[in-house]
Amino acid sequence: MTKRIKIIYWIATLWLASGMLATGALQLLRMKAEGAVAPPGVEGITHLGYPVYFLTILGIWKILGVLALLVPRFPLLKEWAYAGFFFIMSGAIFSHIAVGDPLKEIFPSSLLLVLTVVSWYLRPPDRKIISNQ
Repeated sequence: MTKRIKIIYWIATLWLASGMLATGALQLLRMKAEGAVAPPGVEGITHLGYPVYFLTILGIWKILGVLALLVPRFPLLKEWAYAGFFFIMSGAIFSHIAVGDPLKEIFPSSLLLVLTVVSWYLRPPDRKIISNQ
């Protein structure tokens, strides 16, 4: 693995981790901006047609996924975290498309999806599952 690829991997992984950690924390806290009717997460999730309790589920899984990605070893757990991030973000993209949201609403999920794929693809050998074939 070249130094350049390693740098790109860590930039993508840390950006992905910070994005997932931030959105996961906001989903768990359900913080409301001053003057807002409802917290953005609650407003967004109900706009997409999902129940509010999904915020708790998504928030917990995102934070656990970040821990799985950043902690050394446990390659199988990392694979599950990447898969979970892929499903959450692709589901968010298609949910926004289904309700007719503009591109600016789809961009954050798309960015996190791209970062998930880049981080997964460029991960170092010690973070991959070794095949016993």
